[in-house]
Amino acid sequence: MRKKREERKSNKKKIGKFVKMRFHKVYILCFIFFSVQLLSAQEVFLKASVSKNELGVNQRLRIDFTINKQGADDFALPDFKNFTVLGGPNTSISRSIMNGRSSFSQTYSYIIQPNKKGIFTIPSATIEYKGETLQSNTLTIKVLSESEIPKDVNDPLYIAGQNVHLVAEVSNSKPYVGEGIYVVYKLYFSTNIGLNNPRLKENPQFNGFWNQDFEIANFSVENTTYKDQDYRYFIVKRALLVPQKSGKLVLEPLEMEMVVNVPTGKGDFFGNPITRRVQYITSSSKRNINVKSLPIEGKPEGFTGAVGEFNFKVSATKEAMKSNETSQIKVEVFGKGNLKLFELPEINTPSELEVYTPERDEKVRTTLNGNSGNISDSYTVVPEYKGKYKIPEVSFSYFNPKEEKYTTIISEPLIINVIDGKPLPNSSSSNDANFSQKQSVVSTGNNFSYIQTNTTFIPLKKKDFFKSNLFYFLLFLPLISIPIGIFIGKKKEERDGDLIGNKLRKADRLAKRYLSEAKKKLGNNEAFYIALEKALHNFLKAKLKIETSDISQEKISEILENKKVDSTTITDFIEVLNDCDFARYTPTTSVMMQQEFDKAKMAIAQIDKQL
Repeated sequence: MRKKREERKSNKKKIGKFVKMRFHKVYILCFIFFSVQLLSAQEVFLKASVSKNELGVNQRLRIDFTINKQGADDFALPDFKNFTVLGGPNTSISRSIMNGRSSFSQTYSYIIQPNKKGIFTIPSATIEYKGETLQSNTLTIKVLSESEIPKDVNDPLYIAGQNVHLVAEVSNSKPYVGEGIYVVYKLYFSTNIGLNNPRLKENPQFNGFWNQDFEIANFSVENTTYKDQDYRYFIVKRALLVPQKSGKLVLEPLEMEMVVNVPTGKGDFFGNPITRRVQYITSSSKRNINVKSLPIEGKPEGFTGAVGEFNFKVSATKEAMKSNETSQIKVEVFGKGNLKLFELPEINTPSELEVYTPERDEKVRTTLNGNSGNISDSYTVVPEYKGKYKIPEVSFSYFNPKEEKYTTIISEPLIINVIDGKPLPNSSSSNDANFSQKQSVVSTGNNFSYIQTNTTFIPLKKKDFFKSNLFYFLLFLPLISIPIGIFIGKKKEERDGDLIGNKLRKADRLAKRYLSEAKKKLGNNEAFYIALEKALHNFLKAKLKIETSDISQEKISEILENKKVDSTTITDFIEVLNDCDFARYTPTTSVMMQQEFDKAKMAIAQIDKQL
């Protein structure tokens, strides 16, 4: 009996332990279940934060976008207007479990730098999570003036700043109005560092100057010394500048962006130096150009703004000719200076000579030393009467900046001798250059009257309309017009059904409408390219409903890409705009102008089909 009681007690203890174990398991499962439910109920958010909300315009900040749930995708940056992205994205993921609770976060980090002073708002970034678009909070950044950055000799950016210098070299900082100068931008970098992917970030503004850029196809690196140290350099930009007004003119800075390989002072297994790549932006200093006014004292009456060193002549292709033949009188200026930026003097001719509007011819070569070549106006002269005609001397004045004085050149007078032709009425001598005035014919009553050319007679017999030609024409007109109308109607239906052909014809008409003014200017270099560029901007203004003449070509390309215009058409259109800007000041031929016209016509037609 005692043994049985002990067995029963032992069984009760085992049952109690089993029940306790089952209870603990259920408790743990419930705890885990409710913890998971609690975690899953946490709100999903995308949070934006910055390392600092206030900084100098020359400083940088880090901006982080953090999502607290796994599985989010398609992260989209906000528009960093007024900021430049220097680095990123750097992605980091964090997982942790604390007190039985797990957490997750994924962060997208960027390094940005402000472009100017002010208070700016960074818009929301977006990310997709389970079909829902999440937005981050906006951030307000206050940008102050440049602040003093502590110099850390080990900071890669400080090392880059000490070894990279962008310099603007000007040939003459005190020119006269109209005197050409040149500016060359050079990037100097130490032999201790390396450069990768240098590119222009912002071009300088040449306000107050006529300017001509010179294209640089490739950066050619050369060795030199800079501040008594071994350096290398390459030319970034070259331009010819001609000031158009006096006073203090400013050349704005040119900015460049590049990757600098900065040495770390360490070496690899083979002894080669280890470098660190940093994104670096540098800019040239502002350059002040003090432009001197042209002197008032001694300024000739007929001065039209020519500055340089010139020669001048007036010549005729024929000085002895017959009546109704043509002769070309050329007024020509040649030399070196601000050619194309002043007017040529006009000739005065006797009223007995018929003179046509002059034709301008420009053969100008532009280099860093200035414009050189010749420009001329050719007048076509057609005499009607026999005699000698004097074309008076012509004067041309220019200012020589080297000698700092005005010079006036006076041409010799020309005598046009018309050796064959009818004499001028009432002239005392057919060879006299001064003719008497024409006189009216006076009737004395003894001479014949003039023959009347008009009468008031009417026919005695009128022709009847019946059976006349007009009668039969009107009679058969309906019979003829019916089949013609049917034929025209069928052709119209066929044409209306040709959707592709209609689009092509519409695009062709559109191109002709916008390019009509440019077509009239074919043969006139500057006028043609001005009209062509204006036509292209008017076309974009009509199609896109925006003003594009003040928008950069990169922005125009971006707008057309957003409109789903193919890249080839955009490239052709931008090339024509570039050619208009460049070829306006360079010698071109009629064949080249026609090619540009056809290319512009094709680009307009293609864009119109795709918009």
